[in-house]
Amino acid sequence: MADLAEFARARGVKYFMISYTDLFGGQRAKLVPAQAIADMQEDGAGFAGFATWLDLTPAHPDMLAVPDPEAAIQLPWKPEVAWVPANCVMEGDDVAQAPRNVLRKLVAEAASEGLRVKTGIEAEFFLLTPEGDQISDPFDTAEKPCYDQQAVMRRYDVIAEICDYMLELGWGPYQNDHEDANGQFEMNWEFADALTTADRHSFFKFMVKSVAEKHGLRATFMPKPIEGLTGNGCHAHISVWDTEGKVNAFADLGKDLGLSDQGRHFLGGIMKHAEALAAITNPTVNSYKRINAPRTTSGATWAPNTVTWTGNNRTHMVRVPGPGRFELRLPDGAVNPYLLQAVIIAAGLSGIRSKADPGKRHDIDMYAEGHLVTDAPRLPLNLLDAVRAYDADAELKEMMGAEFSASYTKMKMQEWTSFVSHFSRWERDTTLDI
Repeated sequence: MADLAEFARARGVKYFMISYTDLFGGQRAKLVPAQAIADMQEDGAGFAGFATWLDLTPAHPDMLAVPDPEAAIQLPWKPEVAWVPANCVMEGDDVAQAPRNVLRKLVAEAASEGLRVKTGIEAEFFLLTPEGDQISDPFDTAEKPCYDQQAVMRRYDVIAEICDYMLELGWGPYQNDHEDANGQFEMNWEFADALTTADRHSFFKFMVKSVAEKHGLRATFMPKPIEGLTGNGCHAHISVWDTEGKVNAFADLGKDLGLSDQGRHFLGGIMKHAEALAAITNPTVNSYKRINAPRTTSGATWAPNTVTWTGNNRTHMVRVPGPGRFELRLPDGAVNPYLLQAVIIAAGLSGIRSKADPGKRHDIDMYAEGHLVTDAPRLPLNLLDAVRAYDADAELKEMMGAEFSASYTKMKMQEWTSFVSHFSRWERDTTLDI
């Protein structure tokens, strides 16, 4: 195991951010001086779990965030600080509802069956003004702004700085672009084991926001921050390997689309649990403004609203772009990095164990001809429908863990209740004179 005190001495680190992610995706941290890190590595940093979005009360004992030293990342923009993701513990036991613990349990479960899930994600974000109410670049107004080279170069300082940092960290970034909405960007780096990808995803969001603030801007991963524009997706590319990580268990060039029987069963699990999956992959009220959106100004939402799969076709919930992997296009920018990976593994293992069939493959343009598909379920219309679908999926809840599922469902229902208790301008505009 890596020694964080030695890590600090070797790299000139003065402070460690011991960080964990709560149920709603909030990143929580304590700043610990390097002189105190040895004790923190042993015992963890103390938190009052109730003060964050965890299903705990003020009467619960201290929750200790025990840093994972193998995952420490030195901040490239502030090298005297290192960020360390932590595992939450209470009275000697893992906190079962804590998202990183949920993922660790499922990674171990997959490994016990000889499987190693590897993923990559495509995290989209907007660069807005500091107030967050408009696009930061006043010249970014094209009707079809995707891949706009002038627009990406006007934000070169921000994008290049983030990419330089990923290069420095050894993540293998390989492309950056202006995305389909005005003010929207995407940056890609190499795939890795699910836990590594989750840690990097979590750090990436922190890094993007920090660099944007440094440049006087505000970055957001909100699913649909601007009406009429394409929303922020977080597509996940999924493959499963042997425990050594050398043989792709999803690849079989003799099968349709190069997807092995085991890969088809894993995909079958994703399709089987898709409606319940949405409660995790699309976790906010705003999420359903993206997957159920009308046509955007660019001409397409690039988001699914029906449970269908296909070959190399971006209009479906899942596409198989090449042998040995597939892309889940359902998740959005609000997704919890750890719960995203966890629910992919949970649904996939469920599919492998039951030899689930993904169903009929559709190769049509779902945006133009989706009405012709009458045998595929629709994705939830709102957060309430998604949470109810999750709560009704006993198998998926068990895979994710009973304590986690109960806490998550309870807190998301509270969030929905808070939303429907809010009086909106729309209500006054449409009801005042009735």
